[in-house]
Amino acid sequence: MTNITRLFEIPQYQLENFEQEAAFCTKYGDEWVKTSTREFIRLADQFSRGLIELGIQPGEKIALISTNNRTEWHISDIGVLQTGAVNVPIYPTISAEDYAYILNHSDAKYCFVSDEELLEKVNSIKDLTPNLKEIYTFDQVEGAKNYKEVLELGKNEANQKELETRKDNVKTEDLATLIYTSGTTGRPKGVMLSHKNIVSNVLTSKERVPLDTGDKALSFLPICHIFERMVTYLYQYCGINIYFAESIEAISDNLKEVRPEVMTLVPRLLEKVYDKIYAKGADLTGIKKRLFFWAIELGKKFEPYNANGAWYGFQLGIARKLIFSKWQEGLGGNIKILVSGSAALQPRLARVFGAAGMPVMEGYGLTETSPVIAVNDQNNRGWKIGTVGRVVPGVEVKIAEDGEILCKGPNVMMGYYKDEERTAEVMTGDYFHTGDIGEIDSEGFLRITDRKKEMFKTSGGKYVAPQIIENEMKQSRFIEQIMVVGEGEKMPAALVQPSFDFVMEWARRHNIELKNNEELVNHPEVKARIKEEIDHYNERFGKWEKVKLFELTPDLWSIDAGHLTPTMKLKRKIIKQKYIKLYNDIYGHEE
Repeated sequence: MTNITRLFEIPQYQLENFEQEAAFCTKYGDEWVKTSTREFIRLADQFSRGLIELGIQPGEKIALISTNNRTEWHISDIGVLQTGAVNVPIYPTISAEDYAYILNHSDAKYCFVSDEELLEKVNSIKDLTPNLKEIYTFDQVEGAKNYKEVLELGKNEANQKELETRKDNVKTEDLATLIYTSGTTGRPKGVMLSHKNIVSNVLTSKERVPLDTGDKALSFLPICHIFERMVTYLYQYCGINIYFAESIEAISDNLKEVRPEVMTLVPRLLEKVYDKIYAKGADLTGIKKRLFFWAIELGKKFEPYNANGAWYGFQLGIARKLIFSKWQEGLGGNIKILVSGSAALQPRLARVFGAAGMPVMEGYGLTETSPVIAVNDQNNRGWKIGTVGRVVPGVEVKIAEDGEILCKGPNVMMGYYKDEERTAEVMTGDYFHTGDIGEIDSEGFLRITDRKKEMFKTSGGKYVAPQIIENEMKQSRFIEQIMVVGEGEKMPAALVQPSFDFVMEWARRHNIELKNNEELVNHPEVKARIKEEIDHYNERFGKWEKVKLFELTPDLWSIDAGHLTPTMKLKRKIIKQKYIKLYNDIYGHEE
């Protein structure tokens, strides 16, 4: 099989070309349980037959919700797609109200959840979802129907002929999945992606994968998001063994157990890894400390392809041996490549990790583009720090007069489900309006400069691009999160969530007593110190862009508290509303 046109052909392609003993690996208790390519296909077929036994028809929707990535999700995914049905993956962290909306809007017939907590959440809104026939769990939960019951139904091979007919009847243009974007405002939109949309993205991304068959990947970004999901299809297509991290908290242990060659991540996670390493370096003393910070400063000047010359290369060799090798061990010791998406990556992180021998390939795309539009490529002189790489083959990008990135290609969605009006708003002919502002340089590299919708004008008529300012400011160890505000106001300002642990430690060293976060954000010396940081980064911006005033927030900005989307983007309207009093204080508005 060389001409893949539908997603469920990918495991078959792996079987025929490089059958794997550990195609999918999930940890149960203390044991990593491996599922081979052959066993995976057998179970997916069995699951499909079970669904047919339940009466599932082509085009019907089945929802999958999992707290963590696991083999059962992928068996269910391929099992659903083979019947001609549609997979509706749902973020585990959204509200029960949003569950009800998505399950109703998608007309989901069945729902599979990973655990008891999610079962309770779905059960709490079951009365509001009359189309939902049954809920199954992956874990054993007392009193609940289990996913293995569907597999049991499928043991009877009487439906195999029906399954083969179903598979033959699935066209590449058919709807494969309905992904509800988390959205920073309003109701989620159901993005319709066909088999062709995602398969085209897998095939065109393949040439930018510098890995070998049998390499290991650690998967932990939410599988309900198209970035991680497309990448797992890509791993299968390349014969890479997929290990699923137990949780974000267990990642450090899982890295040491699995020792992967590749991992996808979002910039926020890379920032946290860097901050941890930096904090350990700051605790060193004497020559060890001096060497650590020498290596960091050297790393910040890193350029790919030995562009800095022989003397820099010689120094880098020493830094890698003495310092950076320990960083590599912390991530398992075998990392060949890290892939970053979903938000802008700070160039200094790309440089430092590149210097450390763990190159970060930044890419760019949206749910609506399946997702990859462009991605850096280490192999073919296609890696340029500060850009999201060159556009992938078969996809066309043009920059509109206002700077917006428009995208055309086989990866562009079928549209928003049951929403022709919103679909029309983002399409001009075959071109999808990304909502991002960018530019293509003379070498063909795409650079994202801001979100079109997030740019704002001050009352003086000057445009401000908040993301660029925020990314600079977040380099400060004092600042965990920052949101630049000021639309229609006389100047930009910011709401800042301090890096509480670091600031507490700084305060302790300076004999400042702080009992809690509330005291911390109101302490004049803390505010003065953070002002120093903001003033430092302000120097890089024009007069109209400088953050003149700021307020500190006492809460940890999180997904659960509603500050961030599941992919860790700022929910700007919600953050502003949560801290409207602080916003009004900044600008002297009456309540």
